[in-house]
Amino acid sequence: MPLVAIVGRPNVGKSTLFNRLTEARTAIVHDEPGVTRDRIYGDVEWAGHEFDLVDTGGFVPRSADRFEAAIREQVHIAMDEADAILFVLDVTTGITDLDEEMVGILRKANTPIFVIANKADNEERRWEANAFYQLGLGDVYPVSAINGTGTGNLLDAVVAALPDDDDEQEEDERLHIAVIGRPNVGKSSLTNALLGHERSIVTEISGTTRDAINSELVYNDEEIVLVDTAGLRKRKRVSENVEFYSTLRTQRAIEQCDVAVLLLDATQGLEAQDIRVLKSAEELKKGLVLVINKWDLVEKETNTARDYERDIKNRLQTLDYVPVVFVSALTKKRVPKVLDLALEVAKARNKRIATSKLNEVMLAAMERHHPPSYRGNFVRIKYVSQVRTRPPVFAFFCNHPKGIQESYRRYLENQLRSAFGFEGVPLTLSFRAKSKRSATD
Repeated sequence: MPLVAIVGRPNVGKSTLFNRLTEARTAIVHDEPGVTRDRIYGDVEWAGHEFDLVDTGGFVPRSADRFEAAIREQVHIAMDEADAILFVLDVTTGITDLDEEMVGILRKANTPIFVIANKADNEERRWEANAFYQLGLGDVYPVSAINGTGTGNLLDAVVAALPDDDDEQEEDERLHIAVIGRPNVGKSSLTNALLGHERSIVTEISGTTRDAINSELVYNDEEIVLVDTAGLRKRKRVSENVEFYSTLRTQRAIEQCDVAVLLLDATQGLEAQDIRVLKSAEELKKGLVLVINKWDLVEKETNTARDYERDIKNRLQTLDYVPVVFVSALTKKRVPKVLDLALEVAKARNKRIATSKLNEVMLAAMERHHPPSYRGNFVRIKYVSQVRTRPPVFAFFCNHPKGIQESYRRYLENQLRSAFGFEGVPLTLSFRAKSKRSATD
């Protein structure tokens, strides 16, 4: 999707505007400059159009002497990355020196700029917003991020300026694999090993790779686009604005891939951040593969790999269907297995189960373990149908869809996996009311 960036000096309401446009309340909002340290990335849907929105406010260093340099850097990066920029100003304070400095940078952009006169909460302030026309950046949009006034007109203008669906290139049917993970776990080394040559610079310094680099290869007659992304850092460690955009690009790589390969350092193990990344990819219904790199550095005894994998699966809990492979990008041991697994997961993601076979297996499973009752009534699932692939979605038609509890949904998912595989593939189970129209749904 197109990317829209919010820029502006501290305390003009960037995070409040982000929350308003994404209809979220997850970014921290406070009067202290630079306080945003939570969610900075979200989706916006307006008038049938969708775009990604990013709030740059969370990555301004707290020290006063670094504020202006950081903000200037943010504007430059936004100009390079975004399809449109929302330049937020405060109508109650007017134009400041820092605002004018940012305007000087923005005038050089080929990207559409939208001047937002925020905090225009009443008629008098909306008139005062006209003063921002002297900046020479085009139309001014008086809005109140707090109560939403004026945001409709702003969104109308933004979606009109973004690339149309008709302008998009024909969909790329090749398999896209995103290599993701924390810094210094060996993503570039793995990419180079898979490609057979030095495509990315590899050093021992965390975060060397700043950009996502696409590479193409053919493996087992399959055309693959391999994406080596910059490392995912814990937010409290993201101090440079460029690292912020590396994190953003990694998230976008997950959105655009078919299979996400999460790389771990065998000497460090699975961390909470890794689980969050896997859950993010699962929510987006991407294929998943977990690669344990630097296995050559681990002292081994009998069943070391088995015990290591068991411990990881115990921590993953509901993500225990993700396949695990142990490799050494340095020695290239078992590296081809990464592509083998990714191809298997991609194939499973596109698998379709015949309705007759699906019902034979699942109705038997439901006979062995009936759904719990719902408000004193028996819950009966009449039949099951796979309604789509890539990602797989299964519709269960029943008399009380709301009566299906999470524990029973998990039971049905496990039965599907036991009978039909789907290793590394997130499954969607939809429970629908049985009706006269359901046979043609």
